[in-house]
Amino acid sequence: MPSSSRSAKDFFAPLAVGAPAPVREVPARPSRAIHFFDPSNEKMAAKIPQMVGTVDVLLGNLEDAVKADNKLAAREGLVRIGRDTDGLGGPGGTTQLWTRINSLDSPWALDDLTTLVPAIGHRLDVIMVPKVQGAEDIHYVDRLLAQLEARAGLERPILVHAILETARGVANVEEICGASPRMQGLSLGPADLAADRRMKTTRVGGGHPGYLVRQDPPTSADGAADVGADRTTYQQDLWHYTIARMVDACAMHGIYPYYGPFGDIADVVACEDQFRNAFLLGCVGTWSLHPKQIAIANKVFSPSVEDIRHARRVVAAMGDGTGAVMLDGKMEDDASLKQCLVLVDLAEELAAIDPELKKQYDAIEEG
Repeated sequence: MPSSSRSAKDFFAPLAVGAPAPVREVPARPSRAIHFFDPSNEKMAAKIPQMVGTVDVLLGNLEDAVKADNKLAAREGLVRIGRDTDGLGGPGGTTQLWTRINSLDSPWALDDLTTLVPAIGHRLDVIMVPKVQGAEDIHYVDRLLAQLEARAGLERPILVHAILETARGVANVEEICGASPRMQGLSLGPADLAADRRMKTTRVGGGHPGYLVRQDPPTSADGAADVGADRTTYQQDLWHYTIARMVDACAMHGIYPYYGPFGDIADVVACEDQFRNAFLLGCVGTWSLHPKQIAIANKVFSPSVEDIRHARRVVAAMGDGTGAVMLDGKMEDDASLKQCLVLVDLAEELAAIDPELKKQYDAIEEG
């Protein structure tokens, strides 16, 4: 939201003379998997052209996982990839190009922005900002990007994505979402957030066997509880509250929530479970740290054929959207219609970029 000292009518005015006008609505571009790569790693960089069209977002990582000695090489590598890779980034790109810059208090963040925007700003779709504490961080990036865009003669604004990695960031999540028209979305950063909160887990995302609920003890005929008996336990999700709060804040401001990294690359079953929890809560995508997670994300964050078949039946049965109908013994009303339209709209967006999904969704009509 605009601050109290700034007129609401000026909120969508460029922050620098010659900068492109801010967007009024964030483009609804599929971003099921945001695949991270290290631009300083020549083996990784060489695979990027072949990945275009196979993943919704390719993100050149400049921050964590890039050693201090490699920061310059990563930045320069990303410039080369952005310049030379066909179909990557920009309005006509088949795969979006994002980057995660270094944290704003680091020695590298300013150079990240002043190098990347003039060199490949026309290709960069989103800049991910780590460890965002409050709206002031977004305001700083917002103004600086406007100045750099004006100097580079860019015709469209680069969007901004914030990572929730601190307790203060979570506490300020609503104001972060509303800090700028550039805001594209938020991601959960579970590892840094766990450390900042002093959570007692060393896992990167996912549940924890110690965070559980336990079945009540059985009782004897006289009503005494046998607390020593074997009882079933159910592992809980450490991140449920934070994801739900992030989803609400994003929905309030018309931007997009994402799950972040799942660190146990080998445990594809738990990875899929965590991704699906986030999808059901309202997230539109997640991070991919390994190519095998791309397929999991594409599967989980695409509505199933069964869901789309049901959603289309509800839309067809509801007509003008008023009243209520009975389908398969269940009542469907205007609230049901709104839920189903979310899935139908998403299916149409995904079918436009994913031929295999289009084939599956089109087969529903034929069936």
